Amino acid sequence: MFVLVRMNALRKLFAGMGSLFYPRLCLSCGLNLPPGELRVCVHCISQLHFTDHHLFIDNTFSTRLFGRIPFYAAGALLVFRKGGLAQPLLHELKYKGNDQIGIELGRWHGKRLKESDHFQDIDWILPVPLHIKKKRIRGYNQSAKYAEGLSETMEIPYSDSILIRNIFTETQTKKGKDERFKNVSSVFGVAKPRLVRKKHVLIVDDVMTTGATLESCANALLAVADVRISFAVIAIARN
Repeated sequence: MFVLVRMNALRKLFAGMGSLFYPRLCLSCGLNLPPGELRVCVHCISQLHFTDHHLFIDNTFSTRLFGRIPFYAAGALLVFRKGGLAQPLLHELKYKGNDQIGIELGRWHGKRLKESDHFQDIDWILPVPLHIKKKRIRGYNQSAKYAEGLSETMEIPYSDSILIRNIFTETQTKKGKDERFKNVSSVFGVAKPRLVRKKHVLIVDDVMTTGATLESCANALLAVADVRISFAVIAIARN
């Protein structure tokens, strides 16, 4: 018993010494994380603008897609605003190599979606794919990391090899609505349509602005298989 107590004390000591040389910083505000807090501090979590999309079929996400594509449910975890706390989190995920934050945000969202009446019969989670060139540069697909976290808490399989991107496209970040639609029109394909036939699939991405990318992915699936489609994203950009 004495040995066990002493070992635990030594672990805490070394952990404390390690934090002096390699401080653990909140990915949102950049301040030191207190012991026990993972990646994002409690204060920043409390300041994030979470949505209630998982509670309602009609929400600010679904209304952007009404009349454009047949779908069942749609929801974002956060609202994205320039200068808001969600922005540095997504910047870390997409441009700073911090793939773990995508998994963590997926876990958060997955817990909500699992409790929702509208996301109960999903068979597959499919991330919006990156072209192989862009994936090689970034090292990972940020949407696939989000899908991994969703899969863990929702207990639903995900695949990053069913939906594929056939054409390398420019970033959507600085494009207007019409340019976004043109940029992703007909660039996606389905590698394994038999796996999704007569299934309910959840298409997931990091940020939803106009919905052009999600719509293009859905059209690719609907062209080859009888599927039901729902959508989930980490954040929805405020109009």
